[in-house]
Amino acid sequence: MLGKIIEIEDNYVTIKLNIDITKQPNLANLHVVFEHGEEKIVGEILNVDQTKMLISVVGEIKGNYFASGISAKPSFASTVRIIKMEELELILGSQTLQSGQAYFGLSNVYKNYKINVNINDFFSNHFAILGNSGAGKSFTVSGIFQRLFASPENSPVGANIFMFDAYGEYTRAFSNMTNINPALHYKVYTTNTSFETDEILKIPIWLLDVDDLALLLDVTTPNQLPIIEKALKLVPILSSNSSDVIKYKNDIIARAVEDILLSGNDSTKIRDQVTAILTKFNTEQLNLESQIAQPGYVRSLKQCLYIDKTGKMQEMELVVNFIKSFIDDSLDIETMPNKSPYYTLKHLEEAMEFALISEGILKSEKVYDFANVLSVRLHSIVNSSEAEYFNYDHYVTKGEFIRELLTDAKTGGKCQIVNFNISYIDDRLAKAITKIISKMLFSIAVENPNRGSFPFHIIIEEAHRYVMKDTDIEILGYNIFERITKEGRKYGVLLGLITQRPSELSDTAISQCSNFIILRILHPKDLDYIKNMVPNVTSEMIIQLKTLKPGNCIAFGSAFKIPTSMYMEKPDPEPLSNNVDVKNIWFAKAQAQAQATRPSAIPQPLPVNQQN
Repeated sequence: MLGKIIEIEDNYVTIKLNIDITKQPNLANLHVVFEHGEEKIVGEILNVDQTKMLISVVGEIKGNYFASGISAKPSFASTVRIIKMEELELILGSQTLQSGQAYFGLSNVYKNYKINVNINDFFSNHFAILGNSGAGKSFTVSGIFQRLFASPENSPVGANIFMFDAYGEYTRAFSNMTNINPALHYKVYTTNTSFETDEILKIPIWLLDVDDLALLLDVTTPNQLPIIEKALKLVPILSSNSSDVIKYKNDIIARAVEDILLSGNDSTKIRDQVTAILTKFNTEQLNLESQIAQPGYVRSLKQCLYIDKTGKMQEMELVVNFIKSFIDDSLDIETMPNKSPYYTLKHLEEAMEFALISEGILKSEKVYDFANVLSVRLHSIVNSSEAEYFNYDHYVTKGEFIRELLTDAKTGGKCQIVNFNISYIDDRLAKAITKIISKMLFSIAVENPNRGSFPFHIIIEEAHRYVMKDTDIEILGYNIFERITKEGRKYGVLLGLITQRPSELSDTAISQCSNFIILRILHPKDLDYIKNMVPNVTSEMIIQLKTLKPGNCIAFGSAFKIPTSMYMEKPDPEPLSNNVDVKNIWFAKAQAQAQATRPSAIPQPLPVNQQN
């Protein structure tokens, strides 16, 4: 018996010691049991001096089950003792790795005590791994998954893990998975278009819907969405080889030109706008050189746009009638036959241009201002290296695309981990691609009639760059990551957020996480955010977080019955996340330079007759 209870206040219990504390090992953070009859209240030792001990109540043992939280408090008649091993296993888990468990790390409180976590309790929920740079986040992620895949006989071959790797760190950590079990495969997609060893990340452009293109084109107002919607309706028509394509192009061009001709503007402006449209948009039948026949002579459309000395376009009626001959009210974009399901980024750009003129972009400066920017952004993608990421050479459906992502190209085997190395593109494009692929995964899961039978785990490194408080809700009506965190569990889409700046994350996303592994955090704003946003965090934990050594963490949530301090063992092989070795680089070069300046190493001058 450690001592006698002298005070109970809130969930804190103070006991007066009746042992010689100087002859005891360090008791801080050990667990004790307040026992009275069949009642067993569990507490954690917060601090101790030579006469007293302060203990925080953490739960209650009922039979062979530990219930966390404060449902009861000890009585003054309770005896106080150190917890027994069989009782501790009810809290921290069995020391023998059971089926359905994964080994995470070693307890910082109980020497060599292994923390084995129920797989469903952790991986069936969204989770967050938080910590400053250098605290061990990459080691923690690599170690957890390496140990999960460590058993050759019992490997999670059905896993579907998609990692968005902001720094290209994880390939070294997972590249030898096949050596563990031939059924395991790791796959990496790079965003470096000059790499020859890895597959370049490519997304079929025809799989992108209005919301996806809004993200890609950095839409800033909902008023731009109808333009994208119109372009997506046009592109399967304009990219096909149907004879109706020319009719439809003529119809769009003619309607745009007719609007200008009948706008009531002065003749010079009308001529200039018609000329601009027909210079950029034309067909063999409808262009500036189209011939307009009149009794006795034939003139080109361009000639009919002539303005006389009085500032009038004398052939206005003739031009209007000619243009109207190309307008076909029977054409219906919804029922057009022979639509092409496959199209390219170039086709989409053409469709965007036709969508703009069909929406009357030249009639209104206001429309022009917010609509033309879409064309400019799309054009910049088409004519840059970014176009390569959407250059898919064969037609696939959304489901087929996801299956291709999860298939090893060399063996045809299933990949359990797919890594998207997005370190070679800017944050804007990286965020768009991360959201687009995540949205596809969520869509596939929602459409699956056997709900939750094919789970996806989406792991996002540097999540504060992508899972953030942005304008998606104002423009699209939702944020895909917030939707996944709110609805994803029931469909089997689980999010893992890894970040050094939790305060920059979406409040909704992090509030839906059920498990947290928190390494060292120093920034006051982040500490305050964790205290306010993350459940069950106490002031004592916040203090601990500031002093944790690299690789040490506090884990809590649905997979942990109490907040658990543990050490994450180093992964083998390690991810490519080490800090630069400045000392060796600096001084190795200095030593090489010193070697080069020795007399014997200095090149001697050539004889005069051998010098250039």
